[in-house]
Amino acid sequence: MTPLLELNGLRYTWPGSDEVIALPDISLNKGEKVFLYGPSGSGKSTLLALIGGLIKPDSGQVVFAGERLDRLKGSRRDRFRADHLGIIFQQFNLLPWLDVRSNVALPCQFSKQRAQRCGDVDQAVERLLMGMDLESGLWSRRADALSVGQQQRVAAARALIGEPDLILADEPTSALDADRRQVFIDLLFKQTELSGSTLLFVSHEQDLAPRFDRTLSLESVFV
Repeated sequence: MTPLLELNGLRYTWPGSDEVIALPDISLNKGEKVFLYGPSGSGKSTLLALIGGLIKPDSGQVVFAGERLDRLKGSRRDRFRADHLGIIFQQFNLLPWLDVRSNVALPCQFSKQRAQRCGDVDQAVERLLMGMDLESGLWSRRADALSVGQQQRVAAARALIGEPDLILADEPTSALDADRRQVFIDLLFKQTELSGSTLLFVSHEQDLAPRFDRTLSLESVFV
């Protein structure tokens, strides 16, 4: 099986810093659910930015769905990210003035591929909101009128719309108690399986790791 994502020999230096970040080689297969653990300052944010094509490595390769992201120019990286990647941000990053439906549908405005994979975007939005167990009475509310847990589920539905190849979940359960964390992960697993997406779940909460197919760890990455 050809991996969906391969990271090889990545090194990166943030502008204005003398510290070189050397990231471990990583390979993800299609449909895997992978837990990535690392303490603060271990390079998790840098790794996610490299995978998403937000930054380019000083050296090494990022091969995503057969494409060398480290060789693409900015506009092509942006298009590739919109087509193939869904992100659940730690702070959710919903647009507060938009309602729930509009927030979930937003990626389809930036990616024709994701809109085409939906078929009917409105129906896809509803399926995901129901799949994330968000009651229909909330769908017309502005995002800033929702609770933290509700915003989290909307953010997950937005990441999943249009069946992206890879979902990056950046500390998505950090604001939830233990019971709500487990419920959210149950819902997220079910929807990623339905979409056929690979899930890379980044967290410092190591007790979650046994639920995933395997665990990757970032420790000291500075050289």
